[in-house]
Amino acid sequence: MPKNVVAQNCGCAPNLCSSKYGYCGTGDAYCGEECREGPCYATPKPTTPSGDFSVADDVTSDLFNGIINQADFCYIEEMDGASKDYCDETNTKYPCIAGKNYFGQGPLQLTWNYKYGTAGQENNFYGLNAPETVANDPVLSFKTALWFWMTNVRPVVTQGYGATIRAINGAVECNGGNSATVQARIGYYTDYCNQFGVSRGDNLSC
Repeated sequence: MPKNVVAQNCGCAPNLCSSKYGYCGTGDAYCGEECREGPCYATPKPTTPSGDFSVADDVTSDLFNGIINQADFCYIEEMDGASKDYCDETNTKYPCIAGKNYFGQGPLQLTWNYKYGTAGQENNFYGLNAPETVANDPVLSFKTALWFWMTNVRPVVTQGYGATIRAINGAVECNGGNSATVQARIGYYTDYCNQFGVSRGDNLSC
């Protein structure tokens, strides 16, 4: 089992390994088979999982939304995010706090005041007053990403890849909002599906 994980994965510290997926940490998952850099070592031969298993069960379409959101996971904050307005003033339940910005942060680039407010309520932190916590706290960063995926994306995965794009950033990208980004997402997703030899399914766009 891995002993240590850090949130940023581009250029690991000297004492950490970069896994085949680009994450930093120690243990077999990071320093073993296909370790990319750092104090890598050989890993024991992996055991075969029992029962029925396929790559499609483990590699979900949401993974590829994360890839494109973070430009291969190298950014924990949205590029030029501070210059963008993600304050929905009509949402009175989670009102914006003066001086705080709700641009994309974390593995799934959480955006908008109401999402930070809900994420904070569900994960025990003050999301409206301290949205930067999603980028600065590695554990909380991934807790909010998992919460967002389970709450918003998982319920629509059977509807196709396009539905996951809509669930993550539909207000900005779908219905012609940013066709280039949508096509980039589809391109990443299709490329990886081809590499894994799995069907990309229907309803790719939004």
